[in-house]
Amino acid sequence: MRVQRWAELSLRAPFLLCACGKRWPSSSRPQGWRHVFDFSSRSYSAVMAEEAKKLAAYAAVDNHVQNNQVVGVGSGSTIVYAVDRLADRVRQEKLNIVCVPTSFQARQLILQHGLSLSDLDRHPELDVAIDGADEVDASLTLIKGGGGCLTQEKIVAGCAKHFVVIADYRKDSKALGQQWKKGVPVEVIPMAYIPVSRAIARRFGGEAVLRMAVSKAGPVVTDNSNFILDWKFEHAQNWKEVNTAIKMIPGVVETGLFVGMAERVYFGMEDGSVKIRDPPVN
Repeated sequence: MRVQRWAELSLRAPFLLCACGKRWPSSSRPQGWRHVFDFSSRSYSAVMAEEAKKLAAYAAVDNHVQNNQVVGVGSGSTIVYAVDRLADRVRQEKLNIVCVPTSFQARQLILQHGLSLSDLDRHPELDVAIDGADEVDASLTLIKGGGGCLTQEKIVAGCAKHFVVIADYRKDSKALGQQWKKGVPVEVIPMAYIPVSRAIARRFGGEAVLRMAVSKAGPVVTDNSNFILDWKFEHAQNWKEVNTAIKMIPGVVETGLFVGMAERVYFGMEDGSVKIRDPPVN
């Protein structure tokens, strides 16, 4: 890898280029030199994560998509690779595939790749749905909704005969909260976000915070014109009971907890392999 090679050379070189552009001897490197190497390490990690996403996505599409199927297309960065692979197979193998999106992003991906677009009105039953996850625990309970598409993602997954998840190695946890630190997303009706936030914190602890937008003033608004609360829980829970209880709070549309829904998870690993996890046998 180019980034890895550059990082190795930067440690061996008699001179190091600082962020300011000045050359410094290895024997008298300034405090700022470490930021250069840290940046290269982060860049290499990002490259590895993207490759891992691609590995997982390709494996899932190759193993679960067949001719004459209706496929649910998830949302997020990993699903981009799944749609790439799906489009390749459709062209190369002349497959007849119909795609149902889970978000505006997914819809655009389907159209950009020239795939057949449909919806749940015309295809209420899907053969398979493929989607990413923010975190997956040992029981295949998922946290989803980091991208704000949790409600439509859960609807589409629930309409599929098979729900398959794709992720990179950073999303793999023994228990929820080990890797993903941003909490459980909860989509809410805008007028109810404060009562819902207080109800969640009072009953389950932690804090439910309104998600604010980055490139616009105010909160994030979902494809359904709702707000999102991110519930930062304090400890492990009985996620099936918590999911049901939160959904019973007036004003809650859906939660980002996917309990007992995933049939299989594909993790792209750092070493170039793909790890498969199925639900535990009870």
